[in-house]
Amino acid sequence: MGRPSLYVCNCNGIREREVRAAIDAGARRPIDVFRAKGCQAQCAKCVCEMRQMIQERREALAYAAE
Repeated sequence: MGRPSLYVCNCNGIREREVRAAIDAGARRPIDVFRAKGCQAQCAKCVCEMRQMIQERREALAYAAE
């Protein structure tokens, strides 16, 4: 069994796995993640973490393409 999915956005109850799913579905910015979940940023403390997750995914894809 894998590790539990942590919350990225406490205000909207968005978990790490949901952010990753939105990124895999094409989210390029945190606002795209919020739209995919049908909500909007509240306190915005999660935006930096979402940006980091998006950047990590871009880097992983670029590395895989080499």
